[in-house]
Amino acid sequence: MLKQFINRLYSVSILTIFLFSANSHAGKDDFTKKIELASLYQNADGIAKRATYQGNVVIQQGTLKVSADELEIDASKGEGNEIFIATGNPAKYSQQQEDGSIVTAQADKIEYHRETRSLSLNGNAQIKQNSSSVQGESIKFNMELEQIIAQGSDQDSGRVITTFQPVSKLKASEQDKQP
Repeated sequence: MLKQFINRLYSVSILTIFLFSANSHAGKDDFTKKIELASLYQNADGIAKRATYQGNVVIQQGTLKVSADELEIDASKGEGNEIFIATGNPAKYSQQQEDGSIVTAQADKIEYHRETRSLSLNGNAQIKQNSSSVQGESIKFNMELEQIIAQGSDQDSGRVITTFQPVSKLKASEQDKQP
């Protein structure tokens, strides 16, 4: 039974990777831009290299944007290795892709790992691109490698829900004509 579940989870993960990678290349330019933070309150400890921001927190790096009720930053592992932990009801992420589409995500808690350019979404996690989406208790999303791993919960159905929208006939025939 567990093996079947793992095989299905693996299959859904592979499909999800194709879903997002077909249209997605995170604005790689974003990662070369400065990170700006805005909040109503800030508390920073330079020795411990930790900071807390509260009240209408917004992080922006190019087109990458995270908004939350509270944000903690752990910079103890050095520059470029910071971890941003955003919490909210929900915390939200969005980023424009190189093709112009927007990827959005939300969860009770979003961790942005600057070194690996990845997001960990925990608690009522959801990620969307175009009209397709993945929902689960937790989702890991590598923005640069365009990989998604989603996990369900032990509550209710406990399942990961992936939604693929149909391609219109007009759009499909346009794609067939491309060399």
